[in-house]
Amino acid sequence: MEGGGEIARLREIMRRLRDPVTGCPWDIAQDFASIAPYTIEEAHEVADVIARQAWAELPGELGDLLLQVVYHAQMAEEAGLFGLDDVVRAISNKMVARHPHVFGEESRDKTAAQQTADWERIKAAERGPARVLDGVALGLPALTRAVKLQKRAARVGFDWPSTDEVVAKIAEEAAELVEARDRLTAAEVEEEFGDLLFVMANLARHLKVDPEAALRAANAKFTRRFGRIEDWLAEAGKGPDESNLAEMDALWNRAKAEEKAAK
Repeated sequence: MEGGGEIARLREIMRRLRDPVTGCPWDIAQDFASIAPYTIEEAHEVADVIARQAWAELPGELGDLLLQVVYHAQMAEEAGLFGLDDVVRAISNKMVARHPHVFGEESRDKTAAQQTADWERIKAAERGPARVLDGVALGLPALTRAVKLQKRAARVGFDWPSTDEVVAKIAEEAAELVEARDRLTAAEVEEEFGDLLFVMANLARHLKVDPEAALRAANAKFTRRFGRIEDWLAEAGKGPDESNLAEMDALWNRAKAEEKAAK
């Protein structure tokens, strides 16, 4: 396609994929709800590439994420709701409106924290009268949403003053979970476990730690160390299913010591 650049080419590709006569049967069958999980997945894959600093992979992953935006816009255009130009216009207008210190008359002489506070103030004005927790997206990863809910509540003073109270609450919730394990139903155990995770997210917020990033790092560490266990077992001519917990735990500690020594 000539004259429109690569974005125009992508829009045309998406239009043809969704063509009800000549398009792809799978793409034609999709709707907003069926595509939404892929949108979330692609955003996570972008975050994963950044966490691994695999910069050569980033253009491809960003392209996959961009495709999701184009896909939703194409479906919206077919339904007479809006188009890609409306999406771009909306975010452009929002960025200008929320940065009066760049595009308006306000002074740029502010700290990052002050600018964040101003951003939230402008967002609140855009939303109009609303409850404190309104607008925190349901589709966010649960840990991320927990932190955002807690931040909103903290703005109006509903927050512990220090990590000491949070840690005490973690101990309380952990004890309740142990008790629940022995005498409550599966649904009640799940509820107690959720309470514990929610307070753990609160501790992460107080420590200025992103719980999603921390858990991704822990997952990567577990994968890496378990891989070393498999390597060492393979050198001994066996697999994990032919080992036992004591042996694998010893190899885990070996992998842990190996990593510490390499730092």
